[in-house]
Amino acid sequence: MAKGVAAVWVPVEDMDRAVKFYRDTLGLELTMQDPDWSEIDAGGLTIGLNARESTSGGADGGAVISFQPDGSIEDELERVSSRGASIEGEISDHPWGRILPFKDTEGNDLQFYTPPSGD
Repeated sequence: MAKGVAAVWVPVEDMDRAVKFYRDTLGLELTMQDPDWSEIDAGGLTIGLNARESTSGGADGGAVISFQPDGSIEDELERVSSRGASIEGEISDHPWGRILPFKDTEGNDLQFYTPPSGD
């Protein structure tokens, strides 16, 4: 039986570019870096940046990492888009919460998520 998530591995084509995105654009802490593997602390969850052996032009499907915004989703939209994130749609409201889909510099699917406000 699984106890929890130990780490999330994200494929990257350009380690320096990916580190800069997660550290500088998202504001997460870089805890280890080398050309093939780097680690980002996302509030106690390790995101492992895993260098690809070959390029495929971006991620096709697979996992999506959801981040909790530090403030409103609208503020994060402005902040990450001004720092080069590829916004992949508009903020959408659902009974289970709000999301803002975007991609990192390596084509991986990410999103900001907030739970429903309870109004």
